[in-house]
Amino acid sequence: MRTGYYPGSFDPVTNGHVDVIARACGVVDKLVLAVGVSHTKKPFLPAETRIALLEKVAGPIGAERGCEIAVETFDNLVVDAARAAGASILIRGLRDATDYAYEMQMAGMNGELAPDIETVFLPASGPVRHIASSLVKQIASMGGDISGFVPGIVADAIAKN
Repeated sequence: MRTGYYPGSFDPVTNGHVDVIARACGVVDKLVLAVGVSHTKKPFLPAETRIALLEKVAGPIGAERGCEIAVETFDNLVVDAARAAGASILIRGLRDATDYAYEMQMAGMNGELAPDIETVFLPASGPVRHIASSLVKQIASMGGDISGFVPGIVADAIAKN
């Protein structure tokens, strides 16, 4: 069984994340969605909410594509968390050249720390390439309409937040 580990803040879960999740299900048999938690940063949505939203959004995708989905948190090195989850593949989404430069640097560092874990890049699909959770948070905090950028249940959760 090939297990992939897709780490991120998922703060909030965007349509871009959903795109990567759906495509990653075609690469692995099990996909662990890993919500990074920081004890020094205040998130937009609490970790518990992000976990619940990921389970609701990703569960049906995994079921449709025959991929087991698990959601967990981590607060240590991503390669250590991936190894503890039994993953041999790190999944990373790329939107543009800026992401590519950063992610290549991270892949190199992670490769040194854990040569047994391979990084796989999945380029974002055209319709979601422009979506960034930081911009979604900014729009939401200013009362803007984020419905085109996040799944409906995420927009509803943010409206209640």
